[in-house]
Amino acid sequence: MTAPLDGIKVLDLSRFIAGPHCTKILGDMGADVLKVEKVGYGDDGRHFPPFQNGESLYGLSLNRNKRSMVLDFRHKDAPAMLIDLARNADVLVENFRPGTMEEMGCGWDVLQAVNPRLVMTRLSGFGQDGPYAMRPGFDGIAQAMSGLMSLAGDPDGPPMLAGTFYVDYMTGMYGANATVAALFARERTGKGQVIDVALLDSAVSVLTTALASQADQNVTLTRTGNRDRYSSPANVFATRNGDYVLIVSGTNPLFARVCTMIEMPELLEDPRFTTVPLRLQNAAEIEAVVQGWCMAHDTDVVIDALNKFGIPACKVATLKDVVENPQLHHRGQLVEINHPVAGKVTMAGVTMQMSDTPLTIRRPPPGLGEHTDEVLAEWLGLDADAVGALKAKRLV
Repeated sequence: MTAPLDGIKVLDLSRFIAGPHCTKILGDMGADVLKVEKVGYGDDGRHFPPFQNGESLYGLSLNRNKRSMVLDFRHKDAPAMLIDLARNADVLVENFRPGTMEEMGCGWDVLQAVNPRLVMTRLSGFGQDGPYAMRPGFDGIAQAMSGLMSLAGDPDGPPMLAGTFYVDYMTGMYGANATVAALFARERTGKGQVIDVALLDSAVSVLTTALASQADQNVTLTRTGNRDRYSSPANVFATRNGDYVLIVSGTNPLFARVCTMIEMPELLEDPRFTTVPLRLQNAAEIEAVVQGWCMAHDTDVVIDALNKFGIPACKVATLKDVVENPQLHHRGQLVEINHPVAGKVTMAGVTMQMSDTPLTIRRPPPGLGEHTDEVLAEWLGLDADAVGALKAKRLV
């Protein structure tokens, strides 16, 4: 056993971000992921900018460790082909609009009948049922509807989206986790099951105490910018040479270290700052003191002093800083792959590190339909003549 999911076959019908991220994780875990894409067009993610030598960096980043075959989903024989592939799969992942698989004649009742051990992982904006199920849903919609946007941004500014599609990625992770759990359950029961993961559900899952504050105490959390909600000083501070540093020092011991570092021990006796609640109540005043000290020093001096006193802090990194980060390179979290068209492509490494069954990048992102012939031979046992007949019908 070279990887945790070695020998597991995943039929990937997903597109955009959440679904492909889910199957990328399964591929990193060792699964044989077969990405089935539209003939002549492929996954929508292949058409997202930015591009490198004509290849979408989105598509490349989300589709390593996969093979690609093409299928005309509108062809009258497409449902039969999908059912045959599902018959030989352990997992099917899809993120079509709810009901699409059923309309194609490939709903759960059909797939379960031909393959009782199949795990069907379904990702969508709002879930497979409920009053919003048929609404179109994307990452930004989930951020807005979940209330996450209302918590991001400056207090006097508008709600803000995050700088990346993190609800999409989080939903993909939930989907992958649930898929692995379903495969584990199958070992006990012999049966597969349906997994229903939604962007809105995933977004709400990280609200934690905000939900109880609202529902049970009628307290509505609002935007605080970069200021910590529950302690101070914990915020972003500018340095003399124009960088920003995040300092998290809201506990009493950490605040004492800050006072020592900036050579102002008298702050410990200031009645405005003697406790965590008092410092939070007077956050603007104590932040002004820390900001004054940071603005009097260059970034390196500030960071060195904070590290010396054991105060949690770091420079707010630019993306240039990130790709040069020695910790990330040491951990293998920035890797280069060689793609036959795009050339050298840098992407995030395999996030999960396992001692006995290490996860690896075994395949570069596939070209559209690159593996159609070999997959039809391996999964369905079709010879060259049979594959040729399918191509003549323009099914594949």
